[in-house]
Amino acid sequence: MADAALNSAPHTRNFAKRALAAAGATWFVVALLGQWVFVYYIAGFYGHSIATGNFAEWARHPSLITGYVAGDGAGNLFFAAHIVLAFVLTFSGALQLVPQVRKHAIAFHRWNGRVFLAATLAAAIGGLWLVWLRAPPAGGSENHVNDTAITINGVLIIAFAVLAWRAVRRKDIAAHQNWAMRTYLVTNGVWFLRVGVMAWAISTQGLAMDTFFAAWGFGSYVVPLLVFEAYLHAKRSDNAVVKVAMAGGLFALTALMGAGIVWAYLIMWGPLI
Repeated sequence: MADAALNSAPHTRNFAKRALAAAGATWFVVALLGQWVFVYYIAGFYGHSIATGNFAEWARHPSLITGYVAGDGAGNLFFAAHIVLAFVLTFSGALQLVPQVRKHAIAFHRWNGRVFLAATLAAAIGGLWLVWLRAPPAGGSENHVNDTAITINGVLIIAFAVLAWRAVRRKDIAAHQNWAMRTYLVTNGVWFLRVGVMAWAISTQGLAMDTFFAAWGFGSYVVPLLVFEAYLHAKRSDNAVVKVAMAGGLFALTALMGAGIVWAYLIMWGPLI
Protein backbone atom coordinates (compact mmCIF):
# COMPACT_ATOMS: atom_id res chain seq x y z
CA MET A 1 0.00 0.00 0.00
CA ALA A 2 2.80 2.38 0.88
CA ASP A 3 4.55 1.77 -2.46
CA ALA A 4 1.29 2.31 -4.33
CA ALA A 5 0.69 5.57 -2.49
CA LEU A 6 4.18 6.77 -3.30
CA ASN A 7 3.86 5.89 -6.97
CA SER A 8 0.50 7.63 -7.25
CA ALA A 9 1.93 11.03 -6.36
CA PRO A 10 3.16 12.96 -9.44
CA HIS A 11 5.74 14.91 -7.45
CA THR A 12 7.15 11.65 -6.06
CA ARG A 13 7.49 10.14 -9.53
CA ASN A 14 9.17 13.32 -10.78
CA PHE A 15 11.55 13.31 -7.83
CA ALA A 16 12.44 9.66 -8.46
CA LYS A 17 13.06 10.35 -12.15
CA ARG A 18 15.27 13.34 -11.37
CA ALA A 19 17.17 11.41 -8.70
CA LEU A 20 17.95 8.59 -11.10
CA ALA A 21 19.04 11.05 -13.81
CA ALA A 22 21.25 12.89 -11.30
CA ALA A 23 22.84 9.61 -10.19
CA GLY A 24 23.57 8.65 -13.80
CA ALA A 25 25.03 12.09 -14.54
CA THR A 26 27.19 11.98 -11.41
CA TRP A 27 28.54 8.55 -12.37
CA PHE A 28 29.30 9.87 -15.85
CA VAL A 29 31.24 12.90 -14.59
CA VAL A 30 33.30 10.87 -12.10
CA ALA A 31 33.99 8.14 -14.66
CA LEU A 32 34.96 10.73 -17.28
CA LEU A 33 37.42 12.41 -14.91
CA GLY A 34 38.82 9.02 -13.97
CA GLN A 35 39.25 8.14 -17.63
CA TRP A 36 41.18 11.35 -18.27
CA VAL A 37 43.43 10.57 -15.31
CA PHE A 38 44.07 7.14 -16.83
CA VAL A 39 44.83 8.72 -20.23
CA TYR A 40 47.28 11.07 -18.49
CA TYR A 41 48.97 8.09 -16.84
CA ILE A 42 49.24 6.16 -20.14
CA ALA A 43 50.74 9.18 -21.89
CA GLY A 44 53.04 10.03 -18.99
CA PHE A 45 54.40 6.54 -18.32
CA TYR A 46 54.39 4.94 -21.77
CA GLY A 47 54.57 7.97 -24.05
CA HIS A 48 58.28 8.74 -23.87
CA SER A 49 59.39 5.10 -23.96
CA ILE A 50 57.26 4.34 -27.03
CA ALA A 51 58.32 7.53 -28.81
CA THR A 52 62.01 6.76 -28.23
CA GLY A 53 61.79 2.98 -28.54
CA ASN A 54 63.23 2.55 -25.04
CA PHE A 55 60.84 -0.20 -24.02
CA ALA A 56 63.10 -1.26 -21.14
CA GLU A 57 61.63 1.67 -19.16
CA TRP A 58 58.54 -0.49 -18.62
CA ALA A 59 60.58 -2.56 -16.17
CA ARG A 60 59.96 0.24 -13.64
CA HIS A 61 56.32 -0.88 -13.47
CA PRO A 62 56.04 -3.17 -10.42
CA SER A 63 52.93 -5.09 -11.58
CA LEU A 64 53.47 -5.23 -15.36
CA ILE A 65 54.19 -8.95 -15.73
CA THR A 66 54.43 -9.21 -19.53
CA GLY A 67 55.36 -5.67 -20.52
CA TYR A 68 59.03 -5.50 -21.44
CA VAL A 69 60.65 -8.86 -22.16
CA ALA A 70 64.38 -8.77 -22.93
CA GLY A 71 65.13 -10.20 -26.36
CA ASP A 72 61.50 -10.21 -27.48
CA GLY A 73 61.62 -7.31 -29.92
CA ALA A 74 58.46 -8.27 -31.79
CA GLY A 75 56.51 -8.88 -28.58
CA ASN A 76 57.66 -5.57 -27.08
CA LEU A 77 56.66 -3.71 -30.23
CA PHE A 78 53.28 -5.47 -30.25
CA PHE A 79 52.74 -4.50 -26.61
CA ALA A 80 53.64 -0.88 -27.45
CA ALA A 81 51.01 -0.92 -30.21
CA HIS A 82 48.51 -2.33 -27.72
CA ILE A 83 49.23 0.57 -25.34
CA VAL A 84 48.77 3.12 -28.14
CA LEU A 85 45.41 1.53 -28.95
CA ALA A 86 44.47 1.65 -25.26
CA PHE A 87 45.21 5.39 -25.26
CA VAL A 88 43.12 5.94 -28.40
CA LEU A 89 40.11 3.94 -27.27
CA THR A 90 40.13 5.44 -23.75
CA PHE A 91 40.34 8.96 -25.18
CA SER A 92 37.76 8.45 -27.93
CA GLY A 93 35.47 6.31 -25.78
CA ALA A 94 35.18 9.04 -23.15
CA LEU A 95 34.21 11.55 -25.85
CA GLN A 96 31.50 9.21 -27.12
CA LEU A 97 29.72 9.44 -23.78
CA VAL A 98 29.45 13.24 -23.81
CA PRO A 99 25.81 14.01 -24.72
CA GLN A 100 26.70 17.49 -26.02
CA VAL A 101 29.00 15.88 -28.60
CA ARG A 102 26.22 13.59 -29.81
CA LYS A 103 23.79 16.50 -29.97
CA HIS A 104 25.91 19.26 -31.47
CA ALA A 105 28.66 17.42 -33.37
CA ILE A 106 26.99 14.34 -34.81
CA ALA A 107 29.49 14.03 -37.69
CA PHE A 108 32.39 13.97 -35.23
CA HIS A 109 30.48 11.54 -33.02
CA ARG A 110 30.06 9.14 -35.94
CA TRP A 111 33.69 9.27 -37.04
CA ASN A 112 34.96 9.11 -33.48
CA GLY A 113 32.68 6.11 -32.95
CA ARG A 114 34.28 4.37 -35.93
CA VAL A 115 37.73 5.07 -34.48
CA PHE A 116 36.61 3.78 -31.07
CA LEU A 117 35.13 0.55 -32.44
CA ALA A 118 38.15 -0.10 -34.68
CA ALA A 119 40.60 0.53 -31.82
CA THR A 120 38.48 -1.60 -29.51
CA LEU A 121 38.47 -4.58 -31.86
CA ALA A 122 42.21 -4.27 -32.55
CA ALA A 123 43.03 -3.92 -28.83
CA ALA A 124 40.85 -6.90 -27.88
CA ILE A 125 42.40 -9.15 -30.52
CA GLY A 126 45.87 -7.91 -29.56
CA GLY A 127 45.15 -8.53 -25.88
CA LEU A 128 44.17 -12.13 -26.60
CA TRP A 129 47.42 -12.58 -28.53
CA LEU A 130 49.45 -11.15 -25.66
CA VAL A 131 47.75 -13.46 -23.15
CA TRP A 132 47.89 -16.74 -25.05
CA LEU A 133 50.63 -16.51 -27.68
CA ARG A 134 53.32 -14.23 -26.33
CA ALA A 135 55.97 -16.04 -24.31
CA PRO A 136 56.01 -15.01 -20.62
CA PRO A 137 59.16 -13.32 -19.27
CA ALA A 138 61.94 -15.49 -17.91
CA GLY A 139 61.01 -16.68 -14.45
CA GLY A 140 57.46 -15.39 -14.82
CA SER A 141 54.59 -17.43 -13.41
CA GLU A 142 51.42 -18.07 -15.36
CA ASN A 143 48.10 -17.09 -13.84
CA HIS A 144 45.44 -19.10 -15.65
CA VAL A 145 42.56 -17.58 -13.65
CA ASN A 146 43.61 -14.08 -14.70
CA ASP A 147 44.19 -15.24 -18.30
CA THR A 148 40.70 -16.73 -18.40
CA ALA A 149 39.18 -13.50 -17.07
CA ILE A 150 41.02 -11.47 -19.71
CA THR A 151 39.95 -13.89 -22.44
CA ILE A 152 36.26 -13.67 -21.54
CA ASN A 153 36.58 -9.90 -21.38
CA GLY A 154 38.18 -9.83 -24.84
CA VAL A 155 35.45 -12.02 -26.34
CA LEU A 156 32.74 -9.78 -24.84
CA ILE A 157 34.46 -6.69 -26.22
CA ILE A 158 34.46 -8.11 -29.74
CA ALA A 159 30.85 -9.36 -29.49
CA PHE A 160 29.47 -6.10 -28.07
CA ALA A 161 31.36 -3.96 -30.60
CA VAL A 162 29.87 -5.99 -33.46
CA LEU A 163 26.38 -5.71 -31.95
CA ALA A 164 26.77 -1.93 -31.53
CA TRP A 165 27.86 -1.62 -35.16
CA ARG A 166 24.99 -3.81 -36.41
CA ALA A 167 22.44 -1.77 -34.43
CA VAL A 168 23.59 1.54 -35.92
CA ARG A 169 23.65 0.01 -39.42
CA ARG A 170 19.94 -0.82 -39.10
CA LYS A 171 19.36 2.67 -37.60
CA ASP A 172 18.20 1.34 -34.23
CA ILE A 173 19.72 4.21 -32.27
CA ALA A 174 18.38 3.16 -28.86
CA ALA A 175 19.84 -0.35 -29.20
CA HIS A 176 23.06 1.11 -30.60
CA GLN A 177 23.51 3.41 -27.61
CA ASN A 178 22.95 0.54 -25.17
CA TRP A 179 25.35 -1.80 -26.97
CA ALA A 180 27.89 1.01 -27.32
CA MET A 181 27.67 1.60 -23.56
CA ARG A 182 28.16 -2.10 -22.90
CA THR A 183 31.15 -2.04 -25.24
CA TYR A 184 32.57 0.94 -23.38
CA LEU A 185 32.15 -0.79 -20.01
CA VAL A 186 33.84 -4.06 -20.98
CA THR A 187 36.55 -2.23 -22.92
CA ASN A 188 37.44 -0.42 -19.71
CA GLY A 189 37.67 -3.62 -17.69
CA VAL A 190 41.37 -2.95 -17.14
CA TRP A 191 40.48 0.47 -15.70
CA PHE A 192 37.70 -0.91 -13.49
CA LEU A 193 40.12 -3.63 -12.34
CA ARG A 194 42.61 -1.14 -10.94
CA VAL A 195 40.04 1.27 -9.57
CA GLY A 196 38.12 -1.58 -7.95
CA VAL A 197 41.23 -3.05 -6.34
CA MET A 198 42.09 0.32 -4.81
CA ALA A 199 38.51 0.87 -3.65
CA TRP A 200 38.50 -2.56 -2.00
CA ALA A 201 41.89 -1.98 -0.40
CA ILE A 202 40.91 1.30 1.25
CA SER A 203 37.41 0.18 2.27
CA THR A 204 38.52 -3.14 3.82
CA GLN A 205 42.03 -2.20 4.95
CA GLY A 206 43.49 -4.70 2.47
CA LEU A 207 41.41 -7.70 3.53
CA ALA A 208 42.05 -10.87 1.44
CA MET A 209 43.60 -8.91 -1.42
CA ASP A 210 44.77 -11.95 -3.41
CA THR A 211 41.32 -13.55 -3.29
CA PHE A 212 39.61 -10.31 -4.20
CA PHE A 213 42.01 -9.66 -7.08
CA ALA A 214 41.32 -13.10 -8.56
CA ALA A 215 37.54 -12.63 -8.27
CA TRP A 216 37.61 -9.01 -9.45
CA GLY A 217 39.39 -10.09 -12.62
CA PHE A 218 35.92 -11.24 -13.68
CA GLY A 219 33.98 -8.71 -11.61
CA SER A 220 35.74 -5.75 -13.25
CA TYR A 221 33.50 -6.14 -16.29
CA VAL A 222 30.63 -8.31 -14.95
CA VAL A 223 29.70 -5.89 -12.15
CA PRO A 224 29.60 -2.75 -14.35
CA LEU A 225 27.42 -4.64 -16.85
CA LEU A 226 25.03 -5.76 -14.10
CA VAL A 227 24.82 -2.23 -12.70
CA PHE A 228 24.09 -0.87 -16.18
CA GLU A 229 21.32 -3.43 -16.73
CA ALA A 230 19.84 -2.54 -13.33
CA TYR A 231 19.99 1.15 -14.29
CA LEU A 232 18.17 0.47 -17.58
CA HIS A 233 15.53 -1.51 -15.71
CA ALA A 234 15.02 1.30 -13.19
CA LYS A 235 14.87 3.87 -15.98
CA ARG A 236 12.08 1.92 -17.74
CA SER A 237 10.21 1.19 -14.51
CA ASP A 238 7.15 3.17 -13.45
CA ASN A 239 7.90 2.34 -9.80
CA ALA A 240 9.28 5.37 -7.98
CA VAL A 241 10.74 3.18 -5.23
CA VAL A 242 12.78 1.23 -7.80
CA LYS A 243 14.14 4.46 -9.29
CA VAL A 244 15.06 5.95 -5.91
CA ALA A 245 16.70 2.72 -4.75
CA MET A 246 18.74 2.51 -7.93
CA ALA A 247 19.72 6.17 -7.62
CA GLY A 248 20.91 5.65 -4.05
CA GLY A 249 22.88 2.55 -4.97
CA LEU A 250 24.47 4.30 -7.94
CA PHE A 251 25.46 7.31 -5.84
CA ALA A 252 27.13 4.95 -3.34
CA LEU A 253 28.96 3.03 -6.07
CA THR A 254 30.07 6.30 -7.66
CA ALA A 255 31.53 7.48 -4.36
CA LEU A 256 33.40 4.20 -4.03
CA MET A 257 34.62 4.47 -7.62
CA GLY A 258 35.77 8.04 -7.02
CA ALA A 259 37.79 6.95 -3.99
CA GLY A 260 39.30 4.14 -6.06
CA ILE A 261 40.30 6.59 -8.78
CA VAL A 262 42.04 8.91 -6.32
CA TRP A 263 43.96 6.09 -4.66
CA ALA A 264 44.80 4.42 -7.98
CA TYR A 265 46.45 7.65 -9.05
CA LEU A 266 48.21 8.29 -5.75
CA ILE A 267 49.50 4.74 -5.30
CA MET A 268 49.65 3.09 -8.74
CA TRP A 269 49.78 5.66 -11.54
CA GLY A 270 51.17 8.93 -10.22
CA PRO A 271 54.49 7.55 -8.91
CA LEU A 272 55.29 6.12 -12.37
CA ILE A 273 54.82 9.39 -14.25
